[in-house]
Amino acid sequence: MIDDTLSSLGITLPTPPAPAGSYLPVVVSGKLAFVSGQIPMEGGQIKFEGKVGRDLSIQEGQEAARLCIINALAQVQAAIGSLDHIARIVKVTGFVNCEATFVEHPRVINGASDLLVKIFGEKGRHARAAVGMSSLPLDSAVEVELIAELT
Repeated sequence: MIDDTLSSLGITLPTPPAPAGSYLPVVVSGKLAFVSGQIPMEGGQIKFEGKVGRDLSIQEGQEAARLCIINALAQVQAAIGSLDHIARIVKVTGFVNCEATFVEHPRVINGASDLLVKIFGEKGRHARAAVGMSSLPLDSAVEVELIAELT
């Protein structure tokens, strides 16, 4: 059970954050769940603000990406009832708030990818994009969206 795995990793899924705009946090279409971009919110506040590589280290960026995935999984759980209904993680797209000269986007988004593999094992391996952005909502350091296949 995924809940046992989360517990063993010391992760408790939060109440999902409300959308910051006019969109749905998750759309289920057929056997796919499309999760809108999640930012590193914790307790209703942005935990990691600013540009990775300038204001935050790569390690802090990885922690931000990890928190984004935790929030994304909380959104999926709220939408489908249990993470045990995830057959596999299909794709992750990670956006890194950074300066134009920053080139370590993949290392930052590894924080999200590595956590998904720890939680889901082989089912957590996924296709991915990691891109740099000049800004992100609420000055968050990272934003992550994902697509999951459901059973």
